[in-house]
Amino acid sequence: MTMRRLLLSIHDVGPRFETEVDRLVDHVSRHVPVQHLAMLVVPNHWGDHPLVAGSPFASRLRGWADRGVSLFAHGWYHRDDSRHTGAASRFKARHMTAGEGEFLGLNHATALQRMADGRALIEDISGRPVSGFVAPAWLYGAPALMALEQAGFALAEDHMKVWSPRTGTTLARGPVITWASRSRARIASSLAIAQILPPLLRFAPVVRIAVHPGDAHVPSLMLSIDDALRRVRRSHAPARYDDLLPARTTPCAS
Repeated sequence: MTMRRLLLSIHDVGPRFETEVDRLVDHVSRHVPVQHLAMLVVPNHWGDHPLVAGSPFASRLRGWADRGVSLFAHGWYHRDDSRHTGAASRFKARHMTAGEGEFLGLNHATALQRMADGRALIEDISGRPVSGFVAPAWLYGAPALMALEQAGFALAEDHMKVWSPRTGTTLARGPVITWASRSRARIASSLAIAQILPPLLRFAPVVRIAVHPGDAHVPSLMLSIDDALRRVRRSHAPARYDDLLPARTTPCAS
């Protein structure tokens, strides 16, 4: 029987949220060993919190990588400065994120450059290949998807799947279990969804759970994260994202 896998990621890792990331690592590592975690690293959150080689946070990031944590490039600024023209893009930018869908409206050249720069910085700091790329808020415009095909990443994901940008092969399907903390209504809806999804995904080959720094400030969300991890662990074993790749393909050879 094929092993059912649990993939757990911590988003928005960088100097801006150092305290929150520490709390989340401590919290989720009671359920998932650190070496199975994925961290989605933002090189310069909103242009105000750069990840600098040789800094204390850079040393901590390298330490996590040395312990086996998978590092993903997670945009560059994590801020959406684009002017959206299409109705679908405007809807996503307005309702699916709070101004953080950085790669939703970027042109091809800018998207490709930010992907390359983010990968280079993270690999220089960690001394290891990045495992893949995930756009902020899981939102990609068509030019960003085209750039992703050319950027050489082994893995990418959105709300509903994990895939190989190199081949276009879908490696896992199903919604991410995640939480939203920016309003009472979103907290309530994410708590309800997190209660519903684990039993629905019980027989799924892969279940993904993603946590964000904002979750660390809301006790009800932290309790819900505990509950979801506990329930998913009954049917799924912690795994690494690159376990999805055939024959453990090198994560991100250029």
